[in-house]
Amino acid sequence: MRKSFRVKKEKEFQRVFHHGASKANRQFVVYVLPKEDQQHFRVGLSVGKKIGNAVTRNAIKRKIRQSLLELKPMIKPDIDFIVIARPPTAEMSTEEVKKSLIHVLKLAHVME
Repeated sequence: MRKSFRVKKEKEFQRVFHHGASKANRQFVVYVLPKEDQQHFRVGLSVGKKIGNAVTRNAIKRKIRQSLLELKPMIKPDIDFIVIARPPTAEMSTEEVKKSLIHVLKLAHVME
């Protein structure tokens, strides 16, 4: 994902956490904040240290980014959202991550 598609700054993360709505399943928590007049969605990823070492966490982030890239046409453009991975994601394949992400994004009304 290009930088313009990412929520990077701490202040932006906190705004989504404090003012957004959250939905969750067993593998992910998603915080969503609608933003008017935005060209495309922006996403932030969070994978905590409880999930594993740096190699494991980075692998999970790559799987999430790949899934979001494939789902990009179906995601609403006027939102910021944060995806937080939970420990069960460490043992999941890319296809399982994508399926679980689809489920939680539909719950959060992120996908059209």
